[in-house]
Amino acid sequence: MTTSAVAISVNKSAVIAGKEISKEILIKLDQKRPHALIVFASSEYDYEALLGSLDDNCRPEILVGCSSAGEFTDQTQKEGAVCAIGICSDKLKFSASVGTRLRSDMAAAADDIASQFLGLSRHDYRYHTAIVMTDALAGYTDDFIQALTIKTQGKYQLVGGGAGDDAKFSETHVFFGRKVFKDAAVALEILSNEPIGIGVKHGWQMASAAMRVTEAEGSCLISINGSPTIEALQEFAAESGQILDLANPLPFFLHNVIGIQTAHGHKLRVPLAINEDGSIACASTIPVGATIHFMKTSVKSAAEAAAQAAEMALAQLNGTKPKVAIFFDCVATRLRMGLDFDFELKALSQSLNGAEFAGCNTYGQIARVDGQFSGFHNCTAVACLLP
Repeated sequence: MTTSAVAISVNKSAVIAGKEISKEILIKLDQKRPHALIVFASSEYDYEALLGSLDDNCRPEILVGCSSAGEFTDQTQKEGAVCAIGICSDKLKFSASVGTRLRSDMAAAADDIASQFLGLSRHDYRYHTAIVMTDALAGYTDDFIQALTIKTQGKYQLVGGGAGDDAKFSETHVFFGRKVFKDAAVALEILSNEPIGIGVKHGWQMASAAMRVTEAEGSCLISINGSPTIEALQEFAAESGQILDLANPLPFFLHNVIGIQTAHGHKLRVPLAINEDGSIACASTIPVGATIHFMKTSVKSAAEAAAQAAEMALAQLNGTKPKVAIFFDCVATRLRMGLDFDFELKALSQSLNGAEFAGCNTYGQIARVDGQFSGFHNCTAVACLLP
């Protein structure tokens, strides 16, 4: 049997917030110690104090999580808060691991995590899943997910997101027990004999003609169709009747992301800033030679994408009712939608037929699932359902 509980606190004292969440989770779990506790916390908190309070008061066997940029449950949406999911189960087997030095040795970080996975050496569980949270500001997340897939022999479906810091884009962290890490990733391994559903969907559509990336370095998009990227942006803004304020481009960027064309659809990348040379800094890497489009969306499309992600995940449960869902969505989506982000969460809740959920806004979303749109995403709804 699997039981779960979600809780959220807006108390600005890390110690008190930890106590409030622990109390609520233990009440919902009939005072049972959680086998796993997943935590998402605003950058307003003293993380070591928060994790210490959660560990002392909730006493989870495993505690993992990350800093975030907006926190929510099926009951409420907050900013500057902390939320958590506690899980007890005699059907799920949990373990956790951490990998450090993402910037200097991404492959070693992936190996550090994968080497601790129990499912690589035992064969009494049919399904292998890992919830992965990473310091996305360290970069190389696409490569890290690929390396982790190789290190785990392709046996694991991966889901998660990049840690946030309330849209400051300055410093992000992951949590492992009572410890706080930068330049690192953490993974919660879940072994099961029933499938765990993962759904991935975005509601963006093409808004421009196809273009070619002619020069890029990592997440810096230097030229499109042989010309500085800024020229393509200005041309598209004029054609679409929009205002691109070079001194404050973020409002334009939030409504006009870049879609990398793939065999399974468009993988999204959010522009963040205009550099002096006319290049733009993006939230994630864009490969040279890629075919791209400027993309558009709406509040309705974003809400539908969240619902469809949940429905995709539900379809994988083989008729089993979901117990709890973990939901990751982009900070850019929250910033763009504002108060309308609540419509997305309501659409998600309706698709889950009353199952509780918790999650956060992240700096990129992780999903590696057979037959789906896999990799590291921006502006994409990702739902993970436990049966």
